[in-house]
Amino acid sequence: MSINRGRVRWQCRRALLELDLVFARFLERHFDRLSDDQLADLDDLLRCDDYDLWAMVNGSKTCDVDRWKEMIGLLRQA
Repeated sequence: MSINRGRVRWQCRRALLELDLVFARFLERHFDRLSDDQLADLDDLLRCDDYDLWAMVNGSKTCDVDRWKEMIGLLRQA
């Protein structure tokens, strides 16, 4: 089953301004080059609450899911 890139891109729009800004840069820099596995990891990661996701991105909370760590790293680069 293929993941719909348009839907994932839309889900990157977040209510928390800080995350919205991070995801805007992430989409510009990395989104089009994501593999199907990376896209699946991102799709799963986007199910997190904004505050938990922001805490993982800014480093105040440890990411406990190994397969999300790559996406968190890319988000931090943005």
